Amino acid sequence: ILFQIFDAFKYRLHDSNSKVNQVALETMHKMIPLLKDNLSPVINMLIPAMVDNNLNSKNPGIYAAATNVIQALCQHVDNYLLLQPFCTKAQFLNGKAKQDMTEKLA
Repeated sequence: ILFQIFDAFKYRLHDSNSKVNQVALETMHKMIPLLKDNLSPVINMLIPAMVDNNLNSKNPGIYAAATNVIQALCQHVDNYLLLQPFCTKAQFLNGKAKQDMTEKLA
């Protein structure tokens, strides 16, 4: 059921309405400490949804929310689960998002 919930939720993380997008990121930030490593089945789906576009957003609220989500992941989810999706994102992103992901990997 976790997969079904987050499969639907990931679309809100890329919503074209910036307010919906920002609230989805802020909600994700609140959920991470509660779910922790239980996110492992959906982490490979969620990380691209959270960082694509959001870490390069010109909207300061979206960018801040996205960086808060990445920080929460690093604090509450086993680094082993984050290594591969973070490497993949750092390899294929550009701009500020690439820099942010590379710093998290370091």
